Amino acid sequence: MAKHIILLSLVALSFSLLACAFEPSPLQDFCVADSTSSARVNGQPCKNPALVQASDFSFSGLHLPGNTSNPNGSKVTPVSVAQLPGLNTLGISMVRIDYAPWGINPPHTHPRATEILTVLEGSLQVGFVTSNPDNSLITKTLQKGDVFVFPVGLIHFQRNVGTGNAVAIAALSSQNPGVITIANAVFGSKPGISSDILAKAFQVDKSVVYQLQAKF
Repeated sequence: MAKHIILLSLVALSFSLLACAFEPSPLQDFCVADSTSSARVNGQPCKNPALVQASDFSFSGLHLPGNTSNPNGSKVTPVSVAQLPGLNTLGISMVRIDYAPWGINPPHTHPRATEILTVLEGSLQVGFVTSNPDNSLITKTLQKGDVFVFPVGLIHFQRNVGTGNAVAIAALSSQNPGVITIANAVFGSKPGISSDILAKAFQVDKSVVYQLQAKF
């Protein structure tokens, strides 16, 4: 009898830990984001269901190529809760990424989402770096139809290694995954991080830090 009680207690504890580790499922059919509300919640407040329309659940434009005429040679077209209010609370979003020849989607992280990417056209070198202390680079060259996953929170990148344009579609496990582009965050923060800190962190002269900050 005592063994059964201990077993039941362990099962109950396991379910309790699982409940704490994952976000709860939505408690209604949908919660279309109300962009006009001034309420502040973890996510966005719900629009009155009586006012919901089909347009709240649709987005048009992913067939259009992004403008890659920029220093990185890439363009990300997001479809998150900001563009598609019906995604609110559903824990999913997507992006289209266009790359000019040798264009890059620079090293960045998504603090709230795992990403799974599919190559639609072209060849992409992709990779992510594991956390300290190993900092191992996991990288692979993908062809049309190949899929790769970037674990949540890890720094990752893509580079077009073909001579033509490349296109990818990626899905993310959050309606608002967030993005932190490493170079922009480190060298383009407002106000700027002290040059003393950055020079010591990157083991370079302050003049190098000034040059990098000027670019962001």
